[in-house]
Amino acid sequence: MEKNASTSSLKDLGPSGLDLTSAFFKPIHNSDPPLPSNRRTKVSVVGVGNVGMAIAQTILTQDLADEIALVDAKPDKLRGEMLDLQHAAAFLPRTKITASVDYEVTAGSDLCIVTAGARQNPGESRLNLLQRNVALFRHIIPPLAKASPDSILIIVSNPVDVLTYVAWKLSGFPVNRVLGSGTNLDSSRFRFLIADHLDVNAQDVQAFIVGEHGDSSVALWSSISVGGIPVLSFLEKNQIAYEKQTLEDIHQAVVGSAYEVIGLKGYTSWAIGYSVANLARTILRDQRKIHPVTVLARGFYGVDGGDVFLSLPALLGRNGVVAVTNVHMTDEEAEKLQKSAKTILEMQSQLGL
Repeated sequence: MEKNASTSSLKDLGPSGLDLTSAFFKPIHNSDPPLPSNRRTKVSVVGVGNVGMAIAQTILTQDLADEIALVDAKPDKLRGEMLDLQHAAAFLPRTKITASVDYEVTAGSDLCIVTAGARQNPGESRLNLLQRNVALFRHIIPPLAKASPDSILIIVSNPVDVLTYVAWKLSGFPVNRVLGSGTNLDSSRFRFLIADHLDVNAQDVQAFIVGEHGDSSVALWSSISVGGIPVLSFLEKNQIAYEKQTLEDIHQAVVGSAYEVIGLKGYTSWAIGYSVANLARTILRDQRKIHPVTVLARGFYGVDGGDVFLSLPALLGRNGVVAVTNVHMTDEEAEKLQKSAKTILEMQSQLGL
């Protein structure tokens, strides 16, 4: 297979390279030239495994981009995924789909999403993936940044917090244009469990998991609201007793959710696909929504000691990370967050970046 697998099939179907477009359509006489169109939106996805394709497919079906470029080191798999999506063109919004092992295919991207990495094994901590994936990022991030120097990077590969830091260092991008998928999905799982318990729509639940995307994550119980009603203060005001252990059990169910899915089907894909497409929508359409994503956390909520990336509720827009939200935290929650930051800093210290 050639380096660029992006060639669309139709133009080569005619005999001896017949230009079917000019044969099929006749131009209108004395017409004005086409008006300059608005700038097209381009998204690149690096890694066409289960996660990468779930993200690409969700972005495609939600009509978030005019062009999607796929990159992977396996040319046959790459071309197969490209063709499979192209063959669904009659059922989808019009989107140009290209693919190549060469990062030049990503040139001019508005958003670059990196999912490439070693697959998390059943029972394996996200932290154990670190050394295998850092080496891989040294081959991914520099050419990606060179091809699309004005893009925004979203890192999805695990461990996402440390790899977002690695991507920031390797890309040379300003900090607002490098973020990780972080605990956006963890928070969705959190909201689902609370909504399921109360029998309400998860969209009516406001709740955040922050810190590491992993075992040291922090559930911000003090700021949870349902339909605008702060949950814990409501319980206390109405003298409704609750066990703190019950809250901790729900948090642990969130932490264990990914491990359970991996144990059952071997990987996670659909939920992370929707989660990252949700981030892409907020950024590309400048919706300025708040998402718990991996950002540079130094100076927020008492986090210090170095350039550490972890998840905080961040306001996102067309320029990436606009600001970090000043959400309420108890002293205990802030202390847990700072402890989570130290866990990540310890890992980063071994990288030598």
